[in-house]
Amino acid sequence: MADKAYLDWPFFAPEHAALERALDAWAAEHIHDGHGADVDGACRQLVRRLGEAGWLRHAVGGAAHGGARDAIDTRAVCLIRETLARHSGLADFAFAMQGLGSGAISLFGSDANKEAYLPRVARGEAIAAFALSEPEAGSDVAAMRCAAVADGGDYVLDGEKTWISNGGIADFYVVFARTGEQPGARGISAFIVDADTPGLEIAERINVIAPHPLARLVFTNCRVPAARRLGAAGQGFKVAMATLDVFRTSVAAAALGFARRAMDEALARATGRKMFGHTLADFQLTQARLAQMATGIDAAALLTYRAAWQRDQGRVVTKEAAMAKMTATETAQQVIDAAVQMFGGLGVVSEQPVERLYREIRALRIYEGATEVQQLIIARELLKTQKG
Repeated sequence: MADKAYLDWPFFAPEHAALERALDAWAAEHIHDGHGADVDGACRQLVRRLGEAGWLRHAVGGAAHGGARDAIDTRAVCLIRETLARHSGLADFAFAMQGLGSGAISLFGSDANKEAYLPRVARGEAIAAFALSEPEAGSDVAAMRCAAVADGGDYVLDGEKTWISNGGIADFYVVFARTGEQPGARGISAFIVDADTPGLEIAERINVIAPHPLARLVFTNCRVPAARRLGAAGQGFKVAMATLDVFRTSVAAAALGFARRAMDEALARATGRKMFGHTLADFQLTQARLAQMATGIDAAALLTYRAAWQRDQGRVVTKEAAMAKMTATETAQQVIDAAVQMFGGLGVVSEQPVERLYREIRALRIYEGATEVQQLIIARELLKTQKG
């Protein structure tokens, strides 16, 4: 994208702009749209490439364990996701899941667990996954049924998880299960479960409109050492929310990347498509639509990088991250839909860039908290201030 004026916004330090430009140049050479029929293989290759090039270091917290910094830099993560999403949705996915899948270890892992897993994640040698959702417990984490029972120096897990990204190709899963210290969300704990642990089964691979590795997991008498628990017993909800708080804003950034790519494609189409002796861009209807698209993208970007900047200052960004995620994903859907419309019949031809973007964006309005859940979060935070 030619216009990168947003990198001069006061949210960023000079190193952030340098990071984005370096990644953009690298991605233009090494990352390409499309992945063929072997999505698993393409995802593994992307993780390996991102690790070898050093980009995955930004998804890991702790310089002593392979991270780029002692703490995850949210603005860096967001810029990386936005840039990768402009080039390839699967590349963005590969990066994001390394961060989300290992984020709980970065935040709550023991030194031994950090050393065992994080350097391999940062090098692209181990693929991570985050296993929270269940068939009857998505946004409602308190409805979780997967259980972990303490047994000597181990926990024994029984139950299932679904919609697990990287399911089937991950080397380890951060799994959340009910340990029963208290009712509801206060009785959940988090565990690292290696993919080859007896009792863990990939029960079903799930195909979605924007293909990426996704699966349903079943745990049957699955024994995990107590030393693999993350945080204290019963603190799993805290672990999950703290991890999501780091990466939820980056979902907004990925949506921005998709929207900016759609904008680039729309501008090229509008200025190159001949109609009735003019170009598509000569028509006021087209100009009005382009203006709406550009304004929506900038508004979403401001919310996204405000939340990222605030988190990097150590502030609580529950409301701001929800606003960014909601606005950026909904705006990107509208921008991409408008781009498809400008392309006419070509816009719905399989594997055309705007057709691919149309499929890529849809899931972002759902995962890591659907738009409706973000609305509830924002309202809840507003009402807290009123009651206070």
